[in-house]
Amino acid sequence: MLLDKSILTTDCSAISQSARGWNIQVPFIRPAHLANDTTPTVEVIKHAIKFFDDREEYFDNVILLQATCPFRSKGFVDSCIESFIGSNADCLVSVKKVPHEYNPHWVFESDYNGYLKIATGEDAIIPSRQLLPQAFARDGSVYVFKADNIRHKNSIYGDTIAYLESDSLWHINIDTKEDWQKAEMIANMLRAAA
Repeated sequence: MLLDKSILTTDCSAISQSARGWNIQVPFIRPAHLANDTTPTVEVIKHAIKFFDDREEYFDNVILLQATCPFRSKGFVDSCIESFIGSNADCLVSVKKVPHEYNPHWVFESDYNGYLKIATGEDAIIPSRQLLPQAFARDGSVYVFKADNIRHKNSIYGDTIAYLESDSLWHINIDTKEDWQKAEMIANMLRAAA
């Protein structure tokens, strides 16, 4: 078993009750001030780590699975944990490849004169997609990190970040009504395939 403990942090008693019905541990109800749309995730994690630290139950690493990314291919979380352990990094994030047309070396920002400049700060534009370095965006599905990143640096990431590419077929990050509808379609496809 790669995990010592799995918990759910929520401010909702109905969600808490439902989770307990599935034998998911809900050791505390999250305070309301940590349950706003603008609450930084790091503050929620800090609260959970402090809860266990105060009870002298210390953890070396944390895995964050956000509810807004409900689908992961079978074994992906274990693969992330194993990759993190093998990487010696402070953090591992799941990522998806950035299409070449959105590569940061081809993305521009407006400067104070209203002219475009390359977002990466380079002077010359890379002339062809074959010369572009691979670029990745974190997809929000899995974060594995040292608990001390939170305790001592107030950060999930630390100094070194490893990555593992996730299966784009399953990826959804629910932020809008349209995302929710897409997630329902994926859930229905998964039910039909089972």
